[in-house]
Amino acid sequence: MIDTPRLLLRAWRETDRAPWAELVADPEVMRFLGPPRDRAAADDEIDRAIAHQKCHGFTFWAIERREDGAFLGFCGLKRVIDASPILGAVEIGWRLRRDSWGSGYAREAAQATLAWAFGDAGLDRVVAMTVAANTRSWGLMERLGMTRRPDLDFDHPRLAADDPLRRHIVYDIIAPAEGETGSSPD
Repeated sequence: MIDTPRLLLRAWRETDRAPWAELVADPEVMRFLGPPRDRAAADDEIDRAIAHQKCHGFTFWAIERREDGAFLGFCGLKRVIDASPILGAVEIGWRLRRDSWGSGYAREAAQATLAWAFGDAGLDRVVAMTVAANTRSWGLMERLGMTRRPDLDFDHPRLAADDPLRRHIVYDIIAPAEGETGSSPD
């Protein structure tokens, strides 16, 4: 679907189910995303991603490392469906295996996803959300050129009032004007 120098962002395969289940069962990966998932919940996430692709033409795609075909996680786009100030917006998201952190894969995949969003998909805006404590995630949002939008922060409606992950912070990025590259500084 989307090629980068080191990665392929592609449709989900049946062979992705076991490594995805392992990824979302890792407590450190899931630290800011809710409790670790069991195999049934992991499979459900993949099924929803496949359905989203069929409906919208994009999803959180599987990430495959080109050099060895290893499954690393996901990066891509989806429509926000939860009641919030960004309901209906297109969200960029990523989640990678812990052993691939710090290698620049998330940034490479996210930059390619944004280029696709503003080019092929013709989107004019993309949002991202996380919890304030997830400094790695919002740090990447800033490196991608996204702007912090405190006016759009919200309490996630699927989380309990006392859940420390309930409050979400929001970033967004507007499509570059024609002729601009939209790339962020290194």
